[in-house]
Amino acid sequence: MALFGAAAAPAASASTTTGDTSKDVEIPAGQLPSDSVSDLQFSPANDFLAVGSWDKKVYIYEVNNNGAQGKWMFECQGHVLGLGWSKDGTRIAAGDSTGMLNILDLRTAPASGTATAQQAKAHESGIKCVRWFQTGGKDYVATGSWDKTVKFWDLQGAEPVGTLQCQERVYSMDIKDQLLVIATAERHINMVNLTNPTTIYKTITSPLKWQTRVVSCFSDATGFAVGSIEGRCAIQYVEDKDTSLNFSFKCHRQQQDPNAREITNVYSVNAISFHPQHGTFSTAGSDGTFHFWDKDAKHRLKGYPAAEGSIVATGFSKDGNIFAYAVSYDWTKGYGGNTANFPIKIKLHPILGDECKPKPGNKKR
Repeated sequence: MALFGAAAAPAASASTTTGDTSKDVEIPAGQLPSDSVSDLQFSPANDFLAVGSWDKKVYIYEVNNNGAQGKWMFECQGHVLGLGWSKDGTRIAAGDSTGMLNILDLRTAPASGTATAQQAKAHESGIKCVRWFQTGGKDYVATGSWDKTVKFWDLQGAEPVGTLQCQERVYSMDIKDQLLVIATAERHINMVNLTNPTTIYKTITSPLKWQTRVVSCFSDATGFAVGSIEGRCAIQYVEDKDTSLNFSFKCHRQQQDPNAREITNVYSVNAISFHPQHGTFSTAGSDGTFHFWDKDAKHRLKGYPAAEGSIVATGFSKDGNIFAYAVSYDWTKGYGGNTANFPIKIKLHPILGDECKPKPGNKKR
């Protein structure tokens, strides 16, 4: 789907690494959450964008050539921390700070407006991450919690069909095909083969020295990217035979004084999203910028001007033609930094020309 009937970018734009956000479109202020955004996820099957917020609500927008229009909203018991769509796009799940799993079935929801989600107590503490997956021809939901467990649900009963005990609180989690990657406090990263979901396949300590903020699986499920609070990103492959391809790099850093190179402002990497077709990826951070990268060429494709505040969540549409990003407070400066005038915005960036395409002639691995 092309956003707003956007035309292809002129070829000359490929020669610069500075991206253009002038065509980005904002979701109207009257349809935005009233508190910080915690997560956003595009449907894998429809042109719907789900946004979770600390205001305890999930907002679902329909994205079309005119922008985005609010379609549904449902409320949770606690602050919404994580979202996940079913593979067929018929259901959206939300985990909240009370440990409740909330699921809305769009097939039985009203045509638009306020909907009611099914709710079930799934964890003793907040559910930070929610992902759907399929194995053996069945749909399952994986929930990662601050109670140090990941649980698997078939939605047929009140009890999980499996539980995975982790070393620490789950901070981030992602699934691609049969690969589940779980990042916890104290920099533990667990890899799980979902054909055997209650067994950890491999555990590593994050190659980054500071707290993990996000993990995101490659489009081909051979590995994952890690982002941390220190303005670094790491590329990690699952299998030992590919360890020579692992590397990390600095990003989301700003020099305070160009003449004093050792003095740098370091920002958290809050979100990493992989393009569904090209295998390239984005990083976004507390500095308000997002960047597109080619991991195989170890090359930055584009960097974009800073937004008005921290970027807290990102995602590509199902066809990769739209990149959504949310601007809101990310708690990096604690309670005192959450001022009333901190912006809350959700923006849609049309992917034009070669913005997300790998470098020409680059061979993978």
